[in-house]
Amino acid sequence: MLRLDGKVALITGAGSGLGRESACLFARQGARVVVVDIDGQRAADTCAAIAGAGGESIFVTADVREEDQVCAAVDQAVRTYRRLDIMFANAGVVVAGVGSIPIWEQTYDDFREVLDTNLTGVWLSCKHAVRVMRPAGGGVILCTSSAASFVGYPGMSAYSATKAGVNGLVHGLAFDLGQHGIRVNAICPTHGMSPNFLKPRTAPVVGMSYEEAAGNWDPATSPIPLRLDRPPSLRDNALAALFMVSDESRFISGVCLPTTDGGTLSRVAMHFDTTWREQLIAQSSGTGGSPDAPGSP
Repeated sequence: MLRLDGKVALITGAGSGLGRESACLFARQGARVVVVDIDGQRAADTCAAIAGAGGESIFVTADVREEDQVCAAVDQAVRTYRRLDIMFANAGVVVAGVGSIPIWEQTYDDFREVLDTNLTGVWLSCKHAVRVMRPAGGGVILCTSSAASFVGYPGMSAYSATKAGVNGLVHGLAFDLGQHGIRVNAICPTHGMSPNFLKPRTAPVVGMSYEEAAGNWDPATSPIPLRLDRPPSLRDNALAALFMVSDESRFISGVCLPTTDGGTLSRVAMHFDTTWREQLIAQSSGTGGSPDAPGSP
C-alpha cells in the first residue's frame, strides 16, 4: 500500500537537500508532487529524478519571500491536479557567514533575508495552502524547523529565532485550523541534513548529508549518543516527513518533532568543538573533518 496514493503534495525548497529527497520519496509513495524552488533548473532536475523512478510531478520556480509567487505556485498545483492535500513548507536559508559574523557586524538586510525566507516564507506557504484546503475540507501542513529552535548554535541567533518562530506558528495554526480538518506540524532536524545549505545556490546538488559527505564514519567517535553502523542521512529526515504528512499521523497536530536526533537533544546542550565551523565547511566540501563537528546548522 502506498502511503500517499492519490495525494497532491507541494514542497518548497525541493530543488536540493531534504526537499528533493522528500519529493522523490513522496512520489514513490504515490503522491503527485509540485516541486517548488527559487532555482528553476534545480526544480527541473528534481522532476527528472521523479520521472526516472516512474513518478509524476511538475515544477514551479518561485521565491517563497514573494507572496504573489507563493500564491501562483499553489494555484498551479490546483490547476494541474485539481487539489492540494499536503503543503511541505521546507525552504530555508542559513545566516550570512554561517555563524562567523557577530550580531554587531550583521546588516539589516542579512537579518531580513533569513527572516523573510525562514519565517515569512513559511507563513505565506501556510496561508495559501489554507486558502485552498479549507474549502476542500482539510489537508496537512508540514514545516521544516530545526534543532536550532530548541538549543543555541554559535553565531546563529537570527537563524534560531526564525526557527523558533516556525514552532510558534505551528502551535498557533494547529489550534486555529483543526476545526477545518487541517493539521499542522513541524520536523526539527538535528543531523542528516544537506551540505548544500552552506553552499551558493549555483553549487552542484550534493545529494547526501553532512555526515555522509565527511566520509570515514566511525560510530565510536561520533558525538551522536546513538551508535549505529552508518551516518544519518537525508532519507532519515524524509522518512519522518513522510510519516507526518501521511494518514498514519492523522491525530497528530501542533507537534514540533526533533528528527534524526539520535539522542543529541537529551543533553543539556549540543557539543560544539572550537573549530566547528571550519570542520562543517570541510564536511560540506567532501574533504572530511573531525566527527566532533555538529550534524547540521
